[in-house]
Amino acid sequence: VQLVESGGGSAQAGESLRLSCVVSNIGRAPYCLGWFRQGPGKQREAVAGIDSAGNTNYADSVKGRFTVSKDNAYTTLALQMNSLKPEDTAMYYCAASKLGCADSAFTYWGQGTQVTVS
Repeated sequence: VQLVESGGGSAQAGESLRLSCVVSNIGRAPYCLGWFRQGPGKQREAVAGIDSAGNTNYADSVKGRFTVSKDNAYTTLALQMNSLKPEDTAMYYCAASKLGCADSAFTYWGQGTQVTVS
């Protein structure tokens, strides 16, 4: 499985950014796709996830502001981030799991893309 993120960058508070992740060789369902982030001096945390059936979940800190989505072919995962806050500043990682959707089950990771909000 290969995961390649893009779309990070800098934004002002209140602006929007969209992250994309190209997913390759993940095989057949079921599996979960997700976005994680790690801010400066912080532990990595789950941001949003989506399973094979299209069910989504979000961290409380991003509910109502971020939207996770995937295309039907499971080749692209996206994270639309609106109303950005400085505390959203982090390295964002795309991840995949074929072992369930628990945070600890994600075993495939992208290289990360930096998001900076000022």
